[in-house]
Amino acid sequence: MSDLLWDDVRYFFDLDEMGLLPDVRVPDASVEDWQAVLDLISSRGWKCQYSEGDVVMPVPRAEAVLSRPADAECPDLRVWPTADVLAIFRFHAAEEIDFDVDLRELQGQERLDVFCGFPRAIGRRLGKSVLMDPQGDYGRPVLGFDAEIDRVVLLAEPPVM
Repeated sequence: MSDLLWDDVRYFFDLDEMGLLPDVRVPDASVEDWQAVLDLISSRGWKCQYSEGDVVMPVPRAEAVLSRPADAECPDLRVWPTADVLAIFRFHAAEEIDFDVDLRELQGQERLDVFCGFPRAIGRRLGKSVLMDPQGDYGRPVLGFDAEIDRVVLLAEPPVM
């Protein structure tokens, strides 16, 4: 059964309303949470690619990535939960796990279900909420995985059209 129905949430997957790359995040995270996400990616067998600048390298431990010098280039980890859905994790700070998704890849019920499964898996592993904010509108989540009820839910109401 789907956590969300496409007809109820399509507004929040509109590129003009949300931006191309909305921000998905786990607030109040730790280095241990980051490592748990890296372990989840590995255990699920999701294809991934870690890079620092243009250099692709094996995925390091979270502690190593998050302890790099402040002036070092921010590495990213590209994760494909399915062949045609990409999430890009950015290692900005230990205190928040954040990643972008491309809304062009998340159109329709089937893709929505794939998307919901991704933050659900992360939230379940961490026992924490995973929130999606419109691109550039940090702190105003529109949907997310609610750890208390164990499902992805709407956190905002679409405007009445």
